Amino acid sequence: MMKVLFTFYNPSGGMETLNRVRSKALQKRGIECHLLYTVGGHGLNNIEGIPTYVMSSETDIHNLIEREQYDAIIVCTDINMLVKIGNLGYRGTLIYEVQGLGTPSETEIILEDYRTRIMEHADALLYPHNPLLKKMLGSYFSSIPQFCFDDPLDCDHFGYKEGTRLPYPVIGWIGRIQANKNWIEFLRIGTRLIQINPQIHLWFFDDDTLAHPDELNSFRHIVSSSPLLSQRLIRYSNVPHHQMAEYLSMIGDSGGMLVSTSIQEGFGYAVAESMLCRCPVLSTDSGGVRRLIYPNLTGKYYSRGNIEDAVKEAVILMIDSHTRNWLVKNAEAHIKKHFSADLYSERFFEMMHRV
Repeated sequence: MMKVLFTFYNPSGGMETLNRVRSKALQKRGIECHLLYTVGGHGLNNIEGIPTYVMSSETDIHNLIEREQYDAIIVCTDINMLVKIGNLGYRGTLIYEVQGLGTPSETEIILEDYRTRIMEHADALLYPHNPLLKKMLGSYFSSIPQFCFDDPLDCDHFGYKEGTRLPYPVIGWIGRIQANKNWIEFLRIGTRLIQINPQIHLWFFDDDTLAHPDELNSFRHIVSSSPLLSQRLIRYSNVPHHQMAEYLSMIGDSGGMLVSTSIQEGFGYAVAESMLCRCPVLSTDSGGVRRLIYPNLTGKYYSRGNIEDAVKEAVILMIDSHTRNWLVKNAEAHIKKHFSADLYSERFFEMMHRV
């Protein structure tokens, strides 16, 4: 049996979902999967049936690798972990994974900084379909084997759940309170929509342990200073992953939508999971979501920074039931067809045999 270790900084957000979903899918194909995080987090509560370790010391990591004899280790983003494992004399396949490094300018700075260390230690690169990542990684690391395929969703267990229908529309947002997620734009869009329809509520989902301190202070100040936001915005932190399907389904059934305001996304799990739960999506063109959103077929885009454009598209989604139902139906079918965990495991299996 092949044995694989996936590593990341912390069990949170899209990476926690990705590691959990792909591990379960790969285990069905006979690949034993383990997870390693350098720090703990609320996302550990989502994990069942997958050996999971939280450790950062070189000695502990060395002992783990020696004991488990992994055929491959996939290190996501954490360049220090890549170097650490490489310097430990690990003899298996060492793959460096990039799921998203921030804004385009941040990505360029980071890759320039990481370049020598990736070239020295990585046997291959792995990343989702994303025009920015594909262009930059292809340019910086043309001599390293590269594998590019879509991230998976657990379409069998995560999806639409019928429940109580709210008497008011909800506009949802999912992310971290930091610059790349562009949270302040959501508050501006939400404020304008409440001015148009005072019944609208805003649901704001984040991980309060990962918020940038300065931006968290700004968030609190903006919300407390606005009568509309302080009355209509509800912040949810660290919601267990399985419960998110219920929340997203409720948002969709309320006549509302998810608004994604990100500058750059490697993949966009919040968008994909909303689509799977029949919750329509209005999003910026943040890169990775191009695989998910086809304009006026599976979702809608607005021009980032253009609040009135976002409001116009949001109103269309709320009042035009024909367009809304068309998008919801197509979006759910699109995710189930192209982003299943089984399809991911096939591509991963092929990658492992090639490297």
